[in-house]
Amino acid sequence: MNNFKGQIVIGLSIFLGLLAFGLSIKSSVIAFKQFERTVTVKGLSERELPADTVIWPIVFSTATNDINELYDQLDYESGLVLKFLKEHGIKPDEINIGIPEITDKFARKYSDTYRARFRYTAQQTITVCSKRVDTVRSIMKAMVELGKQGVVFSGDPYETKPEFLFTKLNKIKPVMIEEATKKAREVALKFAKDSNSKLGKIKRARQGQFSIRDRDKNTPWIKKIRVVSTVEYYLID
Repeated sequence: MNNFKGQIVIGLSIFLGLLAFGLSIKSSVIAFKQFERTVTVKGLSERELPADTVIWPIVFSTATNDINELYDQLDYESGLVLKFLKEHGIKPDEINIGIPEITDKFARKYSDTYRARFRYTAQQTITVCSKRVDTVRSIMKAMVELGKQGVVFSGDPYETKPEFLFTKLNKIKPVMIEEATKKAREVALKFAKDSNSKLGKIKRARQGQFSIRDRDKNTPWIKKIRVVSTVEYYLID
């Protein structure tokens, strides 16, 4: 009889223990699931900054029926362009003279040579690369002076248009990332407040790529720089 009672007591103790263990596990699972509630937010940082470098290809051409005359004319016009640039403050180390492109129309296999007024044509490119963006921009406006001296500018307008660059991204990266992350947190805090929750720790974060674009097509020397940070936070009841 005593053995039977003892077995009942032992069985009851085991049952109560398993029940308590099960409740403990259930409570832990519920707490874990609550802890897994998250919100994903994005933070944007933008800047409008002037370009710090300009690459300006100056393309001009000439044509004649005499090859020697062609080279003489090319040298003459190149001299005019170089003189113009130097007189307007462009330094020699900011100027690069490319190799001229010479075309003999009679040498073309399928060309209508009898219609060509000039047998030889030449195209020359002189490129200005400078950190003095404002100075170069002011010189561009004075290019009409060269046109009046007989220099004929040519080339594809898309290939020969000046290129404005912003090369100081590494200097502003830390500040912009910090700003984007801060704005993301502000959005997360507002969401947590509206949902009667508290904002927990960061579960994961992803920094987007920096983009540098022209502010608009009319002001390519002003750059719009932006980055978006994506952050996922835990929500706590």
